[in-house]
Amino acid sequence: MKYGYVGIFFALALGVLGIPIPDEVLMTYAGYAVSRGVLNMPYTILSAFLGASAGITISYFIGLKWGLPLLIKVGPYIHISPKKIEATQKLFARYGSYLLLVGYFLPGIRHISAYLAGISSMDYRRFAGFSYAGALIWSMTFLLLGKALQKEWFKVVVYIRHYGITFLLVAAALALAAYLLVKWRQNIRSG
Repeated sequence: MKYGYVGIFFALALGVLGIPIPDEVLMTYAGYAVSRGVLNMPYTILSAFLGASAGITISYFIGLKWGLPLLIKVGPYIHISPKKIEATQKLFARYGSYLLLVGYFLPGIRHISAYLAGISSMDYRRFAGFSYAGALIWSMTFLLLGKALQKEWFKVVVYIRHYGITFLLVAAALALAAYLLVKWRQNIRSG
């Protein structure tokens, strides 16, 4: 690993912000580097955790400061009404903590969850507790996988690509079903 711990930090910070960096590949390979003695596990975990935490924190504050005003201004042009924004904020207020915790494991979700938390004005302490715990769990998971698999570390990437799409589609279907159920219950209560 040419840039070592500093490289891991910046790659994860930028990756979580939304720059297309293959985070899972990087972390699994870093775990492999740990197994070879190139990197030290505690320093690797620390640099990964701090990098992911830095990226998600910056995303949160961008969402908090500019996200809602931008959505209100641009939303009507991309079919996002104030009513949809309000509904999303309520939904995020209810389930956003869990999304921050497990969102790291869902491609694309880890990149938008902090922006949504900021746009929804989630309390920073609540945001930090769930998102930093998610960063630590995610970092350790892929580092340990890479370390355990050693030379076969790249297999994780193959499985993520193969099953990640399936998992994402199932999660989207479940989210849609939950949304439709909530709407149905609201219609019954109001009518």
